[in-house]
Amino acid sequence: MNSLIVQNPYAMLSWYIKHCQIVKAHLKMKKPRGLKKYYQRLETENDLKKLTWFDLEDPNAWFDYWHLHFDWNGLGNNSFKKRKPHLDKLFRHFQLLEEETKKLKKDFQLFAVLQDYKSEYDALYFHTRNPNKDNFPIKYNSLKQESTFTNQDLDAYLKKLTDYEKFYGSAEENYCVLFKKGLGIEPN
Repeated sequence: MNSLIVQNPYAMLSWYIKHCQIVKAHLKMKKPRGLKKYYQRLETENDLKKLTWFDLEDPNAWFDYWHLHFDWNGLGNNSFKKRKPHLDKLFRHFQLLEEETKKLKKDFQLFAVLQDYKSEYDALYFHTRNPNKDNFPIKYNSLKQESTFTNQDLDAYLKKLTDYEKFYGSAEENYCVLFKKGLGIEPN
């Protein structure tokens, strides 16, 4: 049986770290493959159908800030052209969830939170009373209706969404909370 004897484990570790950095840099430089199909799927895919446990008809079901992200890799961080299909999918799922909530026989909150530039943090939230914490309903008291966004493309996109109430705030980054009046308990 051949075995590798390492005289200096620190040299081996140093080589391994350097090798990982080279591989990581190479992967960043490689042209991403399959993006055309990825963006085509964004237009049609229903992520709610993939969730076998998501049953709003179950009277024992509860949701503690349950949410879906649509741009896990942050493809839309540097390009609104790449972000828009993810936003379109988010708002399409908002409408799908709106339909699903008609089955629900309890109070709920349905809202989206969008970041100014960090697309991977954009999410659609569904929230009900839950055994984890006494945090229902959530209230956003310090938000304003005046936009705080510096991302002009995103701001223009949001202005076209006339069915949604929009409230803006700032933490590590400017953000917007969107919901529909009369749909569940409003978070403002």
